[in-house]
Amino acid sequence: MVEGSADMTGLVPATGTDVELLVAMMEEFYGEAAYPFDAVRARRGFTELLSTPHHGQSFVIVHESRPAGYLVLTRTFSMEYGGRSAFIDDLYVRPAHRGRGVAAAALEALRAVALDLDVRAIHLEIERDNAAAQAVYRRAGFEAKGRQLLTLRLA
Repeated sequence: MVEGSADMTGLVPATGTDVELLVAMMEEFYGEAAYPFDAVRARRGFTELLSTPHHGQSFVIVHESRPAGYLVLTRTFSMEYGGRSAFIDDLYVRPAHRGRGVAAAALEALRAVALDLDVRAIHLEIERDNAAAQAVYRRAGFEAKGRQLLTLRLA
């Protein structure tokens, strides 16, 4: 665990026993964002990621000793940055924990994890109209590169 005291925020590496909690939080997140959600696919994705650590990691964000959200970090390689890079695939903080620095603390803890993994850059995607999340990420040091993420969906 990347941790603090019981009243602080920490990242706890998820295990197989956390899959149902992760799926439930993902459903909350996707519901808020109006993204299509498939519990079977989510469960399969978390299970595969947790059993194949070289692809990345899932974390439960803990605040005041309670699950406050989750974070998924996937790993890749970047020629531009000269080595390992990572992608924040999901970062979700439950409504009851928002506005209390939980996301900022999770991102700071993630920075330490990434540095330990020799990650040279962390990327993420964000909805253009999500000003609150953009502010959190910018305060953490993320910046827009003026590029557009394009996707070719294969499955």
